[in-house]
Amino acid sequence: MFDESSSDELVAVIADSYREESKLVGRRLAAVAELLGRRTWEAESEDPDCGYMIVTGLQRTSAEVAAAMNLPPGTASTLVANAEALDSRFSKVMAVLSAGDTDWRTVQIILKRTELVRDLSVLAALDSRLSAGVARWQSWSRKRVNNTVDAAVRALDPDAIRERETAEDNRHFDVIPVGNGTAKVDGVLDAESAVIVDEKIAALANGVCPQDPRTLDQRRADAVTAMAQGITLACRCPACSNADTPAPTVDEARGVRTVINVIADQSTVLGIGNKPGYLAGFGVIDAEVVRRMVERATLRVLTVPTVPAEEMRRYQPTAAVERFVRMRDLTCRFPGCDRPAERCDLDHTIPFNHVDPSKGGFTTPNNLKCLCRQHHRLKTFDNGWHDVQLPDGTIVWTSPTGRMYCTAPGGIELFPRMGPPACVEPKARRRNLSRERAKRTARTRERNRTLRPINAEARRVAYAREREIEYRKDRNRQRNTLMFFKGHRHSKSPYMRWVNDPYESETLPPDWQPPPEPPTPDECPF
Repeated sequence: MFDESSSDELVAVIADSYREESKLVGRRLAAVAELLGRRTWEAESEDPDCGYMIVTGLQRTSAEVAAAMNLPPGTASTLVANAEALDSRFSKVMAVLSAGDTDWRTVQIILKRTELVRDLSVLAALDSRLSAGVARWQSWSRKRVNNTVDAAVRALDPDAIRERETAEDNRHFDVIPVGNGTAKVDGVLDAESAVIVDEKIAALANGVCPQDPRTLDQRRADAVTAMAQGITLACRCPACSNADTPAPTVDEARGVRTVINVIADQSTVLGIGNKPGYLAGFGVIDAEVVRRMVERATLRVLTVPTVPAEEMRRYQPTAAVERFVRMRDLTCRFPGCDRPAERCDLDHTIPFNHVDPSKGGFTTPNNLKCLCRQHHRLKTFDNGWHDVQLPDGTIVWTSPTGRMYCTAPGGIELFPRMGPPACVEPKARRRNLSRERAKRTARTRERNRTLRPINAEARRVAYAREREIEYRKDRNRQRNTLMFFKGHRHSKSPYMRWVNDPYESETLPPDWQPPPEPPTPDECPF
């Protein structure tokens, strides 16, 4: 394509295409924001207090965007949230992006660093200030853009600048290593060990009563210590803390039974083939790993289960049907969703007839599929989405706008037959996501307000310590110079009388504090 082009022409093509890409991103975000407005209006027409709807306008829009762009649910929700924030909070910055005068990376930084700003007048001032300068940031580093946005936010709304927090406030434990805060638990495990550790931590963390005040992440973090000590995780709710309950024993903790599912071809299990296997909830694993796990595993032949007429008219599937559907689907069957089948519900494609089960909606593999709770609710409570299940397990989805999407069972691509989750009818859980987000923002702003003077004092002390050490080193160098020229004779100069003092330590004790700063005069003396 570019064989006859000069290097300068190639660079020009790269720059022009990058500018056009920014324009396309701006156009896409404008379309997403408009779709969100329409879906929100539809939700409000169905329920005046739409903040507590089961399937909100944001969730409806995220589902359509995920299907159209083949995105995971979390990525699609983030895209919709960014489009909404850019459209409602930074319209002038969005205009600069749509004109191609800045890039999406820079706009993402602006959205991230200003997400705690809530005052409309402050947002308007930031929009005007940042849109006027963002076009000049093309050659800036990410850190420089961060500092510029933070400086603008700090000048208008200091509480919106995130302050460093203590490690205790960020307690977490993840089997897949992540870094966050000043302390982290980090490790790399083999697939089997990772699933076993994750299962045990989840069992310990979920073993406390629902009134425990800790979040799930904090309970998982505390469960690591409990697992290492061989005891169960103690509940911290007032009722359990004040009750005279005996301390947990080692036998109770070891009673946690771990079950993991591995799917493999028969030739791989017998050692006459090297086709990879699949570890449920983790992914594809090598044949050698499969054979190593087979040594202490219970083997089952995975086949399409035969469902008697009596069982197919029950809402809950049998264990064999559940296992087969999970292994067949491997993930949620909604377009773009990759949540593991083990964390999904089993959904009846043709709804189960609770009044007269003999009239259809049977509980059989060809009428069941895996849907995560989010998309199970969407399909159940949003009449805009429709699905049809084909005999081979393929699902044909039709969106509210009439677009069609096909999703095939993941297990069929790896093995000739595959499998299922417990069928749980989704419950109507009403939440106001906007109010919850506003409360989290208010808590973060209050925490920033509290931490700001603490961190400022810590920075002042650290700077003073560095200066004191440098001063001592400099004075010791002066004493060495005096010793070199005059030996042990003292200097008689009226200046720098400290040069005759003994050598000073060039390290400071941990509790060293700088002298207090002199009071600032109320008025200038001149």
